[in-house]
Amino acid sequence: MRMTKFWIFAAIFAFCGVISAQAQVMKTADLEKYAKQHYGDKWLDAAKNLASGLTLDKNESLTYQQVIEAPGKSKEQLYLALNYWATATFKDHQAITLNDKEAGCIIISSTIPAIAEHIGTLNKYSVSITPVIRLDIKEGKVRVTYTVQNYDVLADISGGWLSAAQSDERTYGDSKRKQDDKTNGKLYDEQWEIARHYPFVEKDSKKRTCSKALVMTHAYSNAIIDKVEEAIKNGIVGNEDDDW
Repeated sequence: MRMTKFWIFAAIFAFCGVISAQAQVMKTADLEKYAKQHYGDKWLDAAKNLASGLTLDKNESLTYQQVIEAPGKSKEQLYLALNYWATATFKDHQAITLNDKEAGCIIISSTIPAIAEHIGTLNKYSVSITPVIRLDIKEGKVRVTYTVQNYDVLADISGGWLSAAQSDERTYGDSKRKQDDKTNGKLYDEQWEIARHYPFVEKDSKKRTCSKALVMTHAYSNAIIDKVEEAIKNGIVGNEDDDW
């Protein structure tokens, strides 16, 4: 009896471990490793190469769309699989902004912090993104739409190299600060429109920062689509079927 309980608890902990591992699609450090493996570690070159194959949508947003075929799976089966994936993947359930079974639509908006950081002469920048991920579900197929319009930037006006030399009050601002926290006057929020920065605009004072931000944003879109396809085909733990 004790051994039975042991294995039950072990199974529970193992399951929780799987869910914890799925708590986010990919950590920033892993995303950077993934990006370097696929696009190289020269961010300027990688961004320029990617831009040649990218087109901004009518709202000047960076949008990726892919239809994933799922032959033999009903709309309800696909909805349940993706609802399970979304709930298990995004810890903050407020990230799921729409979950409509009848319409076959799930919309997710979740921030990926500090995908790019840069220390300049005067300022330090930490760039985050908040992609909108839309899953449209029909009989036998799912359409994934991934959209990012802006880079969300936390600027630290005391974080640059020159600032460090002139002052002992360097704050080392980072993207963990709450967006509405205005208690530190040296930290401020900006939004950089992707269409107004490199590589879509050649002359850009934020070229190095935006190059990495673009490559990381592109890499994350691939990770999202891969994870959705995996959830559709195999579930998130590999044993979600009707044979039990």
